[in-house]
Amino acid sequence: MHTDFIDRYIAIWHEPDAARRRQLVAALWTEDAAHFTRNIAVHGHDEITARVGRAYTEFVGSGGYRFRPRGPAEEHHAGVRFAWEMVPAAGGAAAGAGTTFLALADDGRIRLEYQFSDPSPA
Repeated sequence: MHTDFIDRYIAIWHEPDAARRRQLVAALWTEDAAHFTRNIAVHGHDEITARVGRAYTEFVGSGGYRFRPRGPAEEHHAGVRFAWEMVPAAGGAAAGAGTTFLALADDGRIRLEYQFSDPSPA
């Protein structure tokens, strides 16, 4: 059910154009949304757009990685959970992986996002 939504979410992390990223963030996150990782807490469109831009620069733009979903998303009331992985764009084993939980607002946009990274392989 949320395949298109997850595809649009993943596409944001690959978007090279900053203005387009800002538009995509506004379309998927509420104005007062929050995004959390173990070390990061950002709030609102400006901070989320900056967070996505930093990840793009570090991992996609200069790092040569791509993000992709791992398996289907799972919906539970107004929440969506999906697994993801970061793989070299040229192919090869995943360099990182994790799970994201999204709490959705009544309009279907992301209100809260919790991103969990799996431990790095030894």
